[in-house]
Amino acid sequence: MIVGLILALVAGSLVGLQNIFNSKVNEHTGSWASTTLVLGMGFLASLMVGLIVEGGNLFNLQNMQPWYWFSGLIGVGVVTCILNGIKLLGPTYAISILLSSQLCFALLWDSLGWFGLEQVPFTPQKLLGVLIIASGIIVFKFGDRTVEAGEQF
Repeated sequence: MIVGLILALVAGSLVGLQNIFNSKVNEHTGSWASTTLVLGMGFLASLMVGLIVEGGNLFNLQNMQPWYWFSGLIGVGVVTCILNGIKLLGPTYAISILLSSQLCFALLWDSLGWFGLEQVPFTPQKLLGVLIIASGIIVFKFGDRTVEAGEQF
């Protein structure tokens, strides 16, 4: 379990770092060129590491459902949306919304047992956890605003 926690923390830091780098590339090229560069470099890196680590077994895909192949297409949407979200909202706000959305949909798909996931019971505690995180985003976004006399919040 400790290894899983450490890997999740490292992945979170890498996602944050990747999105910062992606947004800097986007400033110079545009979202489609950035998406192509990011996913293309990711393809090359994962292909090289995969060949080194797994060798000939890298493309042993006999037991995979055909609709899982669409994962790469989903990645195009992820990168494009977050690049533009960061441009419009700023990195911290966009990433916090992304992570909250990710958590909400993961909870939904876990609770319904979709996409081959083992169904996990939905509980009020899980809903409360998601609501607390969403509340944190609201506090982050609007918490430093001061209300002047007569101004509506």
